[in-house]
Amino acid sequence: MISAAVAAAAVGFVPVTAQAAGPSADPGRAATATSPAPAAGSAKDATAKDAGAESARVKDLAAKQAKAKADATAGSAASARSAQQGEYFDVFMGAVNSNAHSVGLATSASTDFTNSFVAYDIDWGDGTVDREYGMAGNNVYVDHRYAEVGTHRITITATDTYHKVSATTTEDIVLNGSEFTPHTPTRLLDTRDGTGTGTSAGRPLAPYTTTRVKIAGNGGIPAGVTAVALNITATNTSAGGHVIAYASGTKQPATSNVNFVAGQTVPNLAIVPVGEDGYVELANRSEGTVDLIADVTGYFARSAASGYTSVKPSRLVDTRAGLGAAAGQVAGRTTFGVQVAGQGGLPAAGVTAVALNITATGPKGSGHLTAFPSGQQAPSTSSVNFTAGQTVANAVIVPVGPDGKINIRNGAWDPADVIVDVTGYYSADGKAAYLPMEPERRYDSRTSHFPLAGQDYHYETMWTSGRALEAVVLNLTVTNTQGSGHLAVAPDPSSLDDRIAGKAVRPTPPDSSVLNWTKGATVSNLVQASTGTSGVVDIWNRGWEPTDLIVDIFGTYEKN
Repeated sequence: MISAAVAAAAVGFVPVTAQAAGPSADPGRAATATSPAPAAGSAKDATAKDAGAESARVKDLAAKQAKAKADATAGSAASARSAQQGEYFDVFMGAVNSNAHSVGLATSASTDFTNSFVAYDIDWGDGTVDREYGMAGNNVYVDHRYAEVGTHRITITATDTYHKVSATTTEDIVLNGSEFTPHTPTRLLDTRDGTGTGTSAGRPLAPYTTTRVKIAGNGGIPAGVTAVALNITATNTSAGGHVIAYASGTKQPATSNVNFVAGQTVPNLAIVPVGEDGYVELANRSEGTVDLIADVTGYFARSAASGYTSVKPSRLVDTRAGLGAAAGQVAGRTTFGVQVAGQGGLPAAGVTAVALNITATGPKGSGHLTAFPSGQQAPSTSSVNFTAGQTVANAVIVPVGPDGKINIRNGAWDPADVIVDVTGYYSADGKAAYLPMEPERRYDSRTSHFPLAGQDYHYETMWTSGRALEAVVLNLTVTNTQGSGHLAVAPDPSSLDDRIAGKAVRPTPPDSSVLNWTKGATVSNLVQASTGTSGVVDIWNRGWEPTDLIVDIFGTYEKN
């Protein structure tokens, strides 16, 4: 059963007059049906609605019931039917998508039978049928969790248990959860040459302005996508600042995706909600001009595709040690393959895309790395950008080739070492669907906390409201760094209840890294962080000096 607060968010009630219940049914009344718009946001959003929402929904249902009764009475008088023939029996349904895999319903019957006790048979459209009971005129609240996202046809048959009169209503419900479809790395925007801007000439983005990126219907991406995986690169930066990526038609959030200083070229992966018009917005939040590049590697839609599975972060490649590749720096303008399937906790088959953190270190010159599926030509996109001597990491989502491999190309003229850490993968049998949310700043040590001390960690508790989370999508930023170091992220073995009870134990930091920095730098990176069994995520400062930490959240992966 769902709570009254969640059911109060139900979208409309659909009445249907009994059609096959003998003389008490009025054949002149046609069934009506509407498809409710799926409610946006998480279960937390639904339950946080005004206390008056429940009352408003109940009043709305009562008004519809009264109208149905008046219509039936008027119809029977006009046709001079008997009192028995004037009796009516209607069923109503309202639905709200609370989580990625589940739907909540409020249902009620309306009748002029006295003390009508009703049985509701609810066919969820996936082979499951539930029965609930209630008095006519009272709302009955139920919910159901599906194994797969997408569209499900729900049919409710209400039966007066004494008079044996029935009415049925049917609705198609689209769940809020989205699954991932890999996409060959493709450039959708490049303000340097006008790609994706609608102009034939390039022009940098002016200070404190935005540019729109067409997603749906662009580059083979279908309509109706809910979110997109974009590698966003800021280059030719003339002042320090940051880029914000967000859904077109929504309020610009107080979060950040890419941070930069003057003269810097910085990439960062972003999983961005797509607006109803099929666009995303990129905002230049700096006092100078900046060129922006956006490369797509996949998209999310409310249909069955590839679900997400977290793995314990592990290292697949380190050319410094000859792990997963030949020992020694990767020569400029060369490509090497990486076996992904069957490595680092991934299955040997069925992997469609992989979530990686790729680090370039010790490069002898400036350039970029490009990750792409095996069996394809290297695309004209970039995954990691670097300058001579720099250590820089970037999260990437890479489609996997049919042989279970990906390729990494050093696009620079000079050699560089490459490190690859895996954090998760997508597959047809993956159980977690993505639920985008309004970007939110969860933590900022600059405003209300002390900097994160060296070799210490900050933990974030993820609110679940009974949902089974697989991972959360975070953008982590370090700034005001007082030395060199790197961040590491892992689920905490202790739950929030353990902490409240004083039973928490100090966790062991992981061996992997998600971003690297030097003294005085501001660096960001996207992290698809596993929530483990505790629902708590640890963020470790693996440097020896303090740093300020900023945590922004963009969505969750929810298991079925």
